[in-house]
Amino acid sequence: MDFVEGEIIAFDKPLHWTSFDVVGKARWLLCHRLGLKKLKVGHTGTLDPLATGVVIVCTGKKTKCIEQLQYDTKEYVATLQLGATTPSFDLEKPIDQTYPTAHINRALIEEVIPTFKGEQWQVPPAFSAVKVDGKRAYELARKGEEVELKPKLLVIDEIEIVSWDEATMQLVLRVVCSKGTYIRALARDIGQRLNSGAHLIALRRTRVGQTRVEDCISMEQFETCINSQITEQNNEVKSV
Repeated sequence: MDFVEGEIIAFDKPLHWTSFDVVGKARWLLCHRLGLKKLKVGHTGTLDPLATGVVIVCTGKKTKCIEQLQYDTKEYVATLQLGATTPSFDLEKPIDQTYPTAHINRALIEEVIPTFKGEQWQVPPAFSAVKVDGKRAYELARKGEEVELKPKLLVIDEIEIVSWDEATMQLVLRVVCSKGTYIRALARDIGQRLNSGAHLIALRRTRVGQTRVEDCISMEQFETCINSQITEQNNEVKSV
């Protein structure tokens, strides 16, 4: 593999890592193991720290493909907790309000979920990387400042119920959507449309474009791959 000429690597991002953590670790491993002073490395789409799954990383000249790859369709499996909200719409912040859930049943959910298919106007979360007057929205939100974000048009190609547990009020959905979709905001909107509240308690990105999470490698596997490549190169030098 020629990482300077350019490679596209699909990682299975672990929980609590940022997408920038994945890029930084990959860059460090490549530069350190291959003796490079610097190397262009970038990702094709941010994934929240509390989410796992597919993160596409480009190196070298392949970083020119990033803008194009960002428009690939994404697929997620999301677990929603109904009946409560958090300021971040996920588990980053504690529950700030609870709502009635006695009226929520399978029939109501099956009626509401299909209404989210197709074009949707979505207001991004305040705890997001959207820029407001040159600053990231999450920087302002974490300081306790009010953040007003404009709705953005997106497309949800598919949305279906994977499972529903009425005892715990936990709903698992599979979502196929366009670039710019915030699943945390989708959880918020679903809660509101159910005349209750909701927040995300688990999220896994299972596909980006044609790349599925089953095709991805861990950072440990990537390091092993690099070490193996170095060993092969050293053996070739010795045999000359």
